[in-house]
Amino acid sequence: MATKKTTKSDKTKIATKGRAAAPVEQATASAATPAPAKHKANESKAKKTSAIDAAVRVLEEAGQPMKCQEMIDAMAAKGCWTSPGGKTPAATLYSAILRELTTKGTDARFVKTERGRFARKQ
Repeated sequence: MATKKTTKSDKTKIATKGRAAAPVEQATASAATPAPAKHKANESKAKKTSAIDAAVRVLEEAGQPMKCQEMIDAMAAKGCWTSPGGKTPAATLYSAILRELTTKGTDARFVKTERGRFARKQ
């Protein structure tokens, strides 16, 4: 006669079979009082200017079309935006401007004047 081997899952089934569910605690009066409001981290800090918003400001002040690297250098010189440590901030800005041009169309804040150069839309 062969005997059935007990497996680990059989042992846990047997062990948990005899246990009763833990009793649920009754709601207390403290549950009825509202918890204090939590402060969000974004509410206390001022919103940082994005690279694309800073590019709009730089192009308005310059009054002429600029390349993305020129815009990044001007933003850093004026202190309105600095790269958070990225290796290619000019490429990121270029991509963001093109994305705005394609998504917003005629409502975009930029105009592409020639290859690699953008101006502020009038």
